[in-house]
Amino acid sequence: MKIKLLGKNLDDVRPLLKRYGFEESENFEMIVTYGGDGALLGAERDFPGVPKLPLRDAATARPCPAHDPEKRLQDFLLRRELVRLPKLCGSFRDRSVVGINDLILYNGDRLSALRYRVKIDGELYASEIVGDGAVLASVHGSTAYYRSITHSIFRVGLGLAFSNSTEEINHLVLGEDSVVEIEVLRGPAILAADNAPCRIEIPEHGVVTLRQSADEAQIFNLKEFMCPVCRMLRHPDKHPAAFPL
Repeated sequence: MKIKLLGKNLDDVRPLLKRYGFEESENFEMIVTYGGDGALLGAERDFPGVPKLPLRDAATARPCPAHDPEKRLQDFLLRRELVRLPKLCGSFRDRSVVGINDLILYNGDRLSALRYRVKIDGELYASEIVGDGAVLASVHGSTAYYRSITHSIFRVGLGLAFSNSTEEINHLVLGEDSVVEIEVLRGPAILAADNAPCRIEIPEHGVVTLRQSADEAQIFNLKEFMCPVCRMLRHPDKHPAAFPL
């Protein structure tokens, strides 16, 4: 199979890929990422829509014994489960950002709270919220920043969370067709998606539109890549008995 290999420490995995019949080529049909979540997000940003197989690099994102790179490749050759993840799109005027996990609108001046107004599907939800900003998350991204704000996850739709708001306001789970409009009342604000380096500055009275994109990311054997044991191994100091070095 012809692939493009992306990530760090690539020489560590190249001999293994070659042994299992993967060939690096400019005419690739699939991308293999070697690293962690960031490597996968970056690959989708640079090569949207191309199928991807993510492998965890022991040097930066240690895998559990059941999901080391060789076992992941063996599993892929036996069983190819292609997952299609809906993406999110945030736009301001003629500029936009796209992400797999979440769209984040946050205060451009870290010493000053952001003031903003929220409409959902054209109806006013909050006339003014004061806080650090807002997050629109996908189901896949519900275990990331959304969870750190709300201490919850969701299984369908879109999640809208408000970070460090001074007033009591409910976080929401919306339908996948919902459109969220946020007007910056006091800013500036910054609009970002996932870990993308490209951000959009939103001036006062600028209106940002957040929604689910029509585009999808295609990822092979995502469940194994998202193994909770692998993810916990990033912090072995918190689980020394369960995960001895």
